[in-house]
Amino acid sequence: MSYRLGVDVGGTFTDLLVIDEASGRTWRDKVPSTPHDPSEAVVAGTKAVCAKAGVDPKSLALFLHGTTVATNAVLELKIAKVGLIVTEGYRHILQIARSLVPGGLAAWIVWPKPEPMAPLEATIEAHERIGADGAIVRALDETALRQSLKRLADEKVEAVTVCLINSYLNDAHERRVAEIVAEEMPGIPVSVSADILPEMQEYERALTTVANSAVRPTVSRYVGNLENELRNLGSEAKLSLLRSDGGLMSAEKSRTAPVNLLMSGPAGGVAGAVFVAKSAGIPNVLTLDMGGTSTDVALIENYQPRLRRETSVAHLTVRASSLDVKTVGAGGGSIASVPELTKALRVGPQSAGAVPGPAAYGRGGEEPTVTDANVVLGYLPENLLGGSFRLDREASKRAVQKVADALGLSLMDAAAGIISIVNETMFGALRLVSVQQGYDPRDFALMAFGGAGPLHGNAMGILMGSWPVIIPPSPGVLCAYGDATTRLRVDAQRSFNKLVPQTSDAEVQAVIDEIIGQVTAELEAEGVPGAEQEHRVEIDVRYSGQAFEVPLTLPTGGTVADLVGRFNAEHLRLFTFNLPVPQELVNIRVVALGKAANVSAETIEKGSGDPSAAKLYDHKLYMDGREQDAVIYDRAKLRSGDVVRGPAIITEMDSTTLVHSGHAAKVDDYGNILINPEAR
Repeated sequence: MSYRLGVDVGGTFTDLLVIDEASGRTWRDKVPSTPHDPSEAVVAGTKAVCAKAGVDPKSLALFLHGTTVATNAVLELKIAKVGLIVTEGYRHILQIARSLVPGGLAAWIVWPKPEPMAPLEATIEAHERIGADGAIVRALDETALRQSLKRLADEKVEAVTVCLINSYLNDAHERRVAEIVAEEMPGIPVSVSADILPEMQEYERALTTVANSAVRPTVSRYVGNLENELRNLGSEAKLSLLRSDGGLMSAEKSRTAPVNLLMSGPAGGVAGAVFVAKSAGIPNVLTLDMGGTSTDVALIENYQPRLRRETSVAHLTVRASSLDVKTVGAGGGSIASVPELTKALRVGPQSAGAVPGPAAYGRGGEEPTVTDANVVLGYLPENLLGGSFRLDREASKRAVQKVADALGLSLMDAAAGIISIVNETMFGALRLVSVQQGYDPRDFALMAFGGAGPLHGNAMGILMGSWPVIIPPSPGVLCAYGDATTRLRVDAQRSFNKLVPQTSDAEVQAVIDEIIGQVTAELEAEGVPGAEQEHRVEIDVRYSGQAFEVPLTLPTGGTVADLVGRFNAEHLRLFTFNLPVPQELVNIRVVALGKAANVSAETIEKGSGDPSAAKLYDHKLYMDGREQDAVIYDRAKLRSGDVVRGPAIITEMDSTTLVHSGHAAKVDDYGNILINPEAR
């Protein structure tokens, strides 16, 4: 028998899921994260979940991992010193950048421009030139290049980026420069823009490739250490990492192209949400992934998550496909404070994290957090993780009392205020992926998961008008579910840059066929036969003269005319207008996907609609400005068709679901909890 293991590392907990590839049966576990070295929690969790499943680690065939290593390296500026080689005359490419400044008018005055990842003193020029048609205008001066490389060696760069003008049309000079760097600076990793982003727009191409170089040593070390730890466990499992766009990439590819991992962590939750949405038969879903440190939100339409051609982490925005996920500093560990200057309650983005954690965890934390507020209000019972983790309610009261004293409120009103503030923060993020993208959130369900998401899902449904609110089984480890059930993915692209009247279906198809051949061979090298691959075509379209593109899929048999019609409709939805000028096909991209995992949602036993068999005990909680009677239920004992009326709490190993008064939660055939207002 063979098994696949999905692992997702969060700021507070590391989630794990084992899947029996033959039967589809699953086992789940959750362990505290180890921020100083994420691999420690990964290894400890692997041992724990394998023991729970009765599986020898040697039986693991696939190890599928969502990681924030690349993200954290950028956020914490723990990046390599990068040397950059550009065409003569382009040495200031990163300093000049683009004219866009984030924020309003005041940003032009106060915005601190980030330092380029490749400093000017570590940027050298290559004497060469490729023309706009791909022809060699000026041959590469190899002697001068070797001399210039001595400066990079003197700067003690840890990685090198090669980005020459028009290399997306002809990469001969970039390849030769990389060979010379390898000769002159052995052991230094070299990233070539023709490999990372073979598209026009030299600034975006340079920035993306430099970012790849900056995180490459860190990611390479982490992946190497993880592979060694797996071998020490006796496992020969093939390690793959989750990409920002929701696909998987091999460990080897992740070492050379880690820029595709910058949003690896949030992608797992969206991938898992797609799986649950299909089982629930609900095609349009807003996702709310609330963990201990942050909350990620996304939009799924017709079972497809929205993709964007850019990935953003802090001030860095690179040209790499990612799921359209927005992240806010709102989690169970987010710290509440009342600044002396404003006397206004603030929640986050600072977090208590895994160490010391909320005061309720009893690990030395004393600051009031969202988790502490939930404990004070009675929303979180004292036993977590199936009873293996006990909360200290008195410590939570002491912490939240600080906020109450600062605001002159009662303890309960202060705790309710903390919850209201964090809910409003998440509400704003959900509007970014729905209302501000032209979608009406009332046309979508809302899926809440992560360790803290189910506690806040009902409240977010009220704010958004999104029903039902879906709480999937084991919501605390859904990200790991997404990691374990997603598919290997490779992609390749070409810049096309032709106006629609100047091209034809045959010309476009010829380029598509060429790229399909490339990605098919690459995925076959990963062990996926061509017959088991699925190919998707994406084309970036814009109006002539525009500086941005709209990515669209081209279905099999689709024509350029079909694409134009869809582009006009999407442009109108996004921006409320169209232009009377020709459309331009900018980039053509092909995605190759491997075989899907053999796992399906498990059905549960039918019930009578009466949840009393799952009742644990009566309870008191504070809701709607007053103390109310509630009931606590054991989710493991709920059956299909059972209806839980609020106020109520439903507990399980990895999460807790809160049902508000005036609402009812119904369990579907797959164990999903569907919360609706009683009136519905």
